[in-house]
Amino acid sequence: MARKSLARYLLLGMACSIVIAAYEESLSPRTISSGNYHEAIQRLQSFKASLTTPDSFASAPSSLLSPFSSPSPAPASAPSPHPHQGVNYSRVYHVTSYGADPTGSSDSTEALLAVIADVATGTSEGYLMQGIRNLGGPQINLEGGNYLISQPLRFPVAGVGNLMIHGGSITASDGFPEDSYIIDLSPPSSNGGNTNSSSLSYNFEYITLKDLLLDSNFRGGGISVINSLRINIDNCYITHFTTNGILVQGGHETYIRNTFLGQHITAGGDKNERDFSGTGINLQGNDNAVTDVVIYSAAIGIMVTGQANAFSGVHCYNKATGFGGTGIYLKLPGLTQTRIVNSYMDYTNIVAEDPVQFHVSSSFFLGDGNIVLKSKNGVINGIDIVDNMFSGSNNGVEIVQLDQSNSPFHQIEQVTVDRNNVRGMKLKATVAKRSMQGNGTSWTVDFSNDLLFPNLIKNVQYSLSTTGSTFPNHVLRNVSENRVVIETNEAVSASVFVTVDQRGVVEKVNDFEGSNIESEAFGSNIHGEQSLWQKQRRCRGLKVETEND
Repeated sequence: MARKSLARYLLLGMACSIVIAAYEESLSPRTISSGNYHEAIQRLQSFKASLTTPDSFASAPSSLLSPFSSPSPAPASAPSPHPHQGVNYSRVYHVTSYGADPTGSSDSTEALLAVIADVATGTSEGYLMQGIRNLGGPQINLEGGNYLISQPLRFPVAGVGNLMIHGGSITASDGFPEDSYIIDLSPPSSNGGNTNSSSLSYNFEYITLKDLLLDSNFRGGGISVINSLRINIDNCYITHFTTNGILVQGGHETYIRNTFLGQHITAGGDKNERDFSGTGINLQGNDNAVTDVVIYSAAIGIMVTGQANAFSGVHCYNKATGFGGTGIYLKLPGLTQTRIVNSYMDYTNIVAEDPVQFHVSSSFFLGDGNIVLKSKNGVINGIDIVDNMFSGSNNGVEIVQLDQSNSPFHQIEQVTVDRNNVRGMKLKATVAKRSMQGNGTSWTVDFSNDLLFPNLIKNVQYSLSTTGSTFPNHVLRNVSENRVVIETNEAVSASVFVTVDQRGVVEKVNDFEGSNIESEAFGSNIHGEQSLWQKQRRCRGLKVETEND
């Protein structure tokens, strides 16, 4: 019995091999259109799977044995409601089935563009945003190959979404157009493709680019995302770019995560670091997020000209600031709205022009890396630089530096630089505390080396403690040039404790009659002839933040 069964399976295997070989021979890509080729391959794969049962060969439908001939009509008495029932129509497009060369020896541009065209023009399942067809989640599988291309990979039509390209490497050839991008999510040109793309609110939505290595071969950039929505770039390695590793222009909510970018493949200390050029990520849109990304070589790590972007876990050691590089450059004066947290500026800095609503916290700055606040129109408002670590080489570099070469900052509100951990660099803050002891009638406490902004103290708190039995009158006399002057009406031996800040918060306090009075910080811009006591009297009993022992 066992021998009969074995013989039966051997005969069945030989027959299957003959049928499959004849079937595959009929599937030459040169004899069929790209639109039918993928479907034919899927039917072949399904047919192969069906041969695992002994009785499947006899019952195989004729459409599988001859995929391009007209199927025999079913008997009228028993129509089949599902002509292809049992056939698995996978939405995973294998690029080698289209003739792409996974070894990178020959050009695969036409094959990859054919796959993209089949996906983009395939069946859809309703809409995402208005005008964006929901393709249902098809995947273009690069099958772990390395493909050589001589043209950018673009979609032939705009207005599609919900698809993925993943799982391989793509390299630009020596003839690749300069300043182009390997994967270009931009609308097709006006001389071909969808000419109605200009009427769409967005070009593409929910496209995922994952597990890709993109080698621009010093011909252009890696990925371009133009006026698109909810694009995911995940676990990619982008190198040898001359313009931008990733360009995001317009649109909303491009998420870049777990990605490595570098113009040159290095791990720091490169002898040619001074010559690095290009930009790792160029964000020219709003509401994007960059998370757990390393930029290891470029002139600028991240250039930001869009609002409301967030950065977390970013490591920039692209080109040292000492060589003219910048880690993150925020070039949108007047309305920054940017958050940078838990990031690592490795011998690089952060530059922000006229920052408004700008937050940096829980980040590490190594090698004299710092934050530069650059004045364009003299505006700075709503800044929080708190709870960071700075480590330098004792070269006197300030952790936060003001660049007022264009114009001085004159509109300064709600700026907090505080609680930063500093080693080998010069601490700067908007809040400071000092104390001093002495005998006499005047005490001058100098905060000029501590405070960020020159000649600006908006709030003062002080206490004066004497050791004798006398109870002197004392007053805050002056705060100009960031020096606090306190005077008494008689000579005493005393200790003075002073806290100042530059935040400029307007607070409401109650006078003795119960009415509310808005008052600026005590001692702000007080001249020598104007005492705090005089200011108290005009405020009708305003509570003064002073203490006596």
